[in-house]
Amino acid sequence: MAKQAPMQELRRQVRGEVLLPSDAGYHEARRIFNAMIDRRPGVIVRCAGTADAVLAVQFAREHGLPVSIRGGGHSASGNAACDDGVMMDMSRMKGIEVDSRNRVAKAEAGLTLGDFDQATTAQGLVTTMGVVSKTGIAGLTLGGGLGWLMGKHGLACDNLVAAEVVTAAGTTVRASTEQNADLLWGLRGGGGNFGVVTKFEYRLHKLEPMIGGLLIHPFDRAKDLLRFYRDVTQNCPDELIVYSALLTGPDGNPVCAIVAGYMGDLAAGEKILAPIRAFGPPLADTVGLVPYVQQQTMFDQTYPSGRFHYWKSGFMNTIPDEAMDAMIEQFKRRPSPLTHLFLEHMHGAASRVAAAETAFAHRFDHYNFSGFCIWADRSETDANLRWVEEFWLAMRPYLSGRAYVNYLGQEGAERVREGYGPNYARLAALKSKYDPTNFFRFNQNIVPSGKKAAQRN
Repeated sequence: MAKQAPMQELRRQVRGEVLLPSDAGYHEARRIFNAMIDRRPGVIVRCAGTADAVLAVQFAREHGLPVSIRGGGHSASGNAACDDGVMMDMSRMKGIEVDSRNRVAKAEAGLTLGDFDQATTAQGLVTTMGVVSKTGIAGLTLGGGLGWLMGKHGLACDNLVAAEVVTAAGTTVRASTEQNADLLWGLRGGGGNFGVVTKFEYRLHKLEPMIGGLLIHPFDRAKDLLRFYRDVTQNCPDELIVYSALLTGPDGNPVCAIVAGYMGDLAAGEKILAPIRAFGPPLADTVGLVPYVQQQTMFDQTYPSGRFHYWKSGFMNTIPDEAMDAMIEQFKRRPSPLTHLFLEHMHGAASRVAAAETAFAHRFDHYNFSGFCIWADRSETDANLRWVEEFWLAMRPYLSGRAYVNYLGQEGAERVREGYGPNYARLAALKSKYDPTNFFRFNQNIVPSGKKAAQRN
């Protein structure tokens, strides 16, 4: 760790807050979403603006320290924290400017989806932003950004039009179609590999009426529901996003569910949703006209901070009956009632972008399958980790060999390559240009071309 004199100089220069392990508030500040991650940075820099981010990067480079970047801190992978290095905490950078005339939002890196949506919807505007309002916009966007509006307006990264980036050299650059266009390409799905993004600029769209909610069915109808879900998603309009899940009901018993979100003409939406609501019939139906910001909070309680999280995820081209059987049988054996299995359908505008147009390469009509293993007590860890490996072994044959970067844990180089798919080589070349020493490696790491993977600490 750096000596005391340089640390005091850093404190003097930074406009935000600098926390050392001996300082009040340090232990609270180092905690992140996933209780499995218990790392102790040598220093936490709570940036108040871009200038602080520059100082933190320069300090880390001068003293040979690793750097991790915390936006919303909501990732299960734990990349927001590092041991003995510099943790750059962007969570206090919450400025946002909404230009309603030009339909553009300029947003700082500490905003959550909820913060962003509140500001834009107040102006009658919106853009694609995930499904859990506590998530940070930074990590979500840089990894792609699946969400309720992806069928109609593309992924979050598709709506990113410019960014302010602090590079590994400690300089600030703008990435846009006019300046450093190659960097903008890499930010649209390349994770946090190319620098610290301090400001994002997004294209906005007109906020239209939203119909959304949850349809819960008895677990003994799980295979029928999954088959129905497969049928519904075969010819899904852009305005409709439909998820399905196996989860635990309020009474502690397993249930299956369909979750729907439609944005557009209300009469057309009600007609499209009618057969989905009629299937079963369901045990519970909460579908109705709902504010978009409320739809965005639907899953907030499903992913509580401070619990133990271990996720496994991969894309599926189709959902064969055999995969449904495996899902159902494995779910029955889950050790924790908080655990759930989830299918997201990616289609529409998000699937019509060419694979090479953005760093996010998985551009076709398909599904993202995820097992979100969550438990409450450390003593339950071994049983839950065993279950994850067993269920993953059962599901792996049905996956396409591609993955969503934002759901990856620490799973090794092969899985990282699945996350970036056919764009990996181009991303590695871009990494060599903007971060040749792999300074930014606390991420789903892209190794610079011609280099070996760097140690994380």
